[in-house]
Amino acid sequence: MTARHDACVLAGGMARRLGGRDKPGLRVGGRPLVERVAAAVPGAERLIVVGAPRPGLPGAVFLREDPPGSGPVPALRAGMTAVTAPWVVLLAADLPFLTPGHVSALLDAAEGAAGAVLLDDENRPQWLAGVWRTARLTRALDGYEGRSLHGLLGPLEPVGLRLPGRPWFDCDTPDDLLRAGGDAPGTAAPA
Repeated sequence: MTARHDACVLAGGMARRLGGRDKPGLRVGGRPLVERVAAAVPGAERLIVVGAPRPGLPGAVFLREDPPGSGPVPALRAGMTAVTAPWVVLLAADLPFLTPGHVSALLDAAEGAAGAVLLDDENRPQWLAGVWRTARLTRALDGYEGRSLHGLLGPLEPVGLRLPGRPWFDCDTPDDLLRAGGDAPGTAAPA
């Protein structure tokens, strides 16, 4: 399925396990994480980034959750205000191994369902690596008062998808960043 879609990349947060560094700006393979994630959604009609503006993402729509740093559900609410396509690709800004092929596989898997998410090596859903029908996600957000993405997205019963490699791998700690081939957080060039 080549469905019309927007991409919503959550690029805020406090990065406490990375010492408060600008996680989306940390580099893997010489490129900021958030730019690597944006490169995985070349077919998106709109690239929506919930976080600080980035010079390496021309044409992106930048929004902020209220208050900034308040978590993924408020960030998702902010991002969804700019989504206009029938599908939305929801991604964390720290997925160094995600490719356009992975996103296409998610879109294909979601056909006939509310959405699809990547499963990690232990078959756990990765809520910030998935695709969703915009209307279904908007309705779920309208009635949701919690703070957990699992609590919001789990009831939508997405298709779980295991793909080769580690497209779901995110960089939450200095060790994760080093395993991904990135710079140590204390030495990464500023974004």
